[in-house]
Amino acid sequence: MSQSSPFFGNENGSVNIDTDKLSDLFINCTPDGFVVLDMDNRFIRVNPMYTVIFGYEEHELFGRRLDEFAFPERDSEILEQVKLGRTFTNLKTQGYHKNGDILDIAASFSPFKDTNGDVAGLIGIFRDITESKTLERELKKSRELYRLITENTTDLISIFTNTRNKTFLFASSSHEKWFGMTPEQIVGRSLYDFISEEEADSFKTLLQSYERTGEPIFFEKEMRTVLGDTIYLEYNISPIQNDNGEIDSFLAVARNITDRVRNEAALRNLDRLSIIGQLAAGVAHEIRNPLTSLKGFTKLLHGGTSLEKQDQYLDIIQNELERIDIIVNEFMSLAKPQAIEFKRAQLYSIIESTINILQPQALLHNVQIKTNYPAENIELMCSPNQLKQVFVNFLKNAIEAMQDGGNVYIKVEKIKSNRVLLLFMDEGIGIDPEIIGYLGTPFYTTKDKGIGLGLTVSNKILQEHGGEMKIDSQAGIGTTVCIELECL
Repeated sequence: MSQSSPFFGNENGSVNIDTDKLSDLFINCTPDGFVVLDMDNRFIRVNPMYTVIFGYEEHELFGRRLDEFAFPERDSEILEQVKLGRTFTNLKTQGYHKNGDILDIAASFSPFKDTNGDVAGLIGIFRDITESKTLERELKKSRELYRLITENTTDLISIFTNTRNKTFLFASSSHEKWFGMTPEQIVGRSLYDFISEEEADSFKTLLQSYERTGEPIFFEKEMRTVLGDTIYLEYNISPIQNDNGEIDSFLAVARNITDRVRNEAALRNLDRLSIIGQLAAGVAHEIRNPLTSLKGFTKLLHGGTSLEKQDQYLDIIQNELERIDIIVNEFMSLAKPQAIEFKRAQLYSIIESTINILQPQALLHNVQIKTNYPAENIELMCSPNQLKQVFVNFLKNAIEAMQDGGNVYIKVEKIKSNRVLLLFMDEGIGIDPEIIGYLGTPFYTTKDKGIGLGLTVSNKILQEHGGEMKIDSQAGIGTTVCIELECL
């Protein structure tokens, strides 16, 4: 036979509720602090959760007034209203823990009436919301800080969805300064509304590359402002993941690097002019030799010779003129302004053009330039003049390192289907190990007439071509410059 419940029924099935035990069960099990006060605001009942919230034991509270525990005056005024029959729910207030900590409390007060309907006491229910209020305040502070940053930064900050249309969810006010468009004119529109089809294809390729490799999306872009000025922006795009670890959206931050781009261009031009000045003597020497031959054979032609001799002399003159033309053209290609324009080009043609420029200086230093190429042609997507400037730097350094003459070896090796390795090896004096660490530092040079920009500029150009360089050297043995580039 089943035992009857002391709360809801007996063995006969009839309802028999013990209200006192039910009340005790509710008061003791509720997650909120519960108190009963008399008409003098004195504690007459406290549940366990109230002692947990405020840190006081029951015996410390019984018979004492609520306002002895440093509740704000507003709560005392509310209690007087409750005694008149009013009820207050979910009041946001503050209380004090026994250890002195301030607690955020959600409080409710209601009158407790006797059998005659008169208010005989007060019931208070307290919930500790300190943690949620702290998070709320921190969130508010973070939002305010975020608002101040986004409204005052000159960087372009935007958030767009990871959907097909890449819809903007946020755009900083700096967009209006640079492009004359308010955030309201951008948010809700697709990213592809603001870029060309070609740029859209490139951007999709970047996103696909990120999904495949996980590497950050980082690129530079040339744009025109609302005032018609050309600026260069450096974009850094980072994914934002949801709770499931899926990419929900992207954060894009674009920084104006126009000054940096222009300074780099100025450094390149300065380095190029320095090279031209140092090569001028060698070019002049190389041109002087064929000019001497031209003068001599021209005089012979004026002196009257046979037709056979004239044809022979004219062939020699023609060859010398072609030699001068090659030297001057290569020298001028290095001297003229170099726009960075990427196109398909033959690697060997760029190297041979570089050798033609440096051949006069190599002859002056009694240096032989020897090449070793694979049988297959290698094509690059590059700026030929920029790479030529890099190769001139390395080849010229190799020649100058061999004051007593020697050999410079240029070796090309395809190491992957899309990567090629170039080696510039000399038999010069080498570089002290303590100095190698400083190579590439702007304006650091070991040469009396150097300006210390060659390696700095060369390294930057190689990075723009998706390449990298490494220098190995041993004092008294020689130096090897290793260049790795992307190829087609």
